[in-house]
Amino acid sequence: QVQLVESGGGLVQPGGSLRLSCAASGISFSRYTIDWFRQAPGNQRELVATITSGGSTNYADSVKGRFTISRDNAKNTVYLQMNNLKPEDSAVYYCNAVLSVTTIGYSYWGQGTQVTISS
Repeated sequence: QVQLVESGGGLVQPGGSLRLSCAASGISFSRYTIDWFRQAPGNQRELVATITSGGSTNYADSVKGRFTISRDNAKNTVYLQMNNLKPEDSAVYYCNAVLSVTTIGYSYWGQGTQVTISS
């Protein structure tokens, strides 16, 4: 059974930091690209950061320079370090594991973790 479990969310003040974790089980983790998405109430789900199986990373313009995605394949875990947080970063954050093998695509989601930035 495939599971992705996010953790690390919470309430922090503007300018603060959080580190989110996404722990995976039931998949060959190192082969997967992992995305972090977020969704605020009334908004569409937004891609925040990506890390490929090879370790290449990409970020939404809104978080560049503030967020860092990393992975530890030995722990089957991806991290999202979020610094200098802003109220507009408030959302439920989800991790998504994706893999394409020839014509077959695999995609798994976690349940999300709430991040609230407020003074």
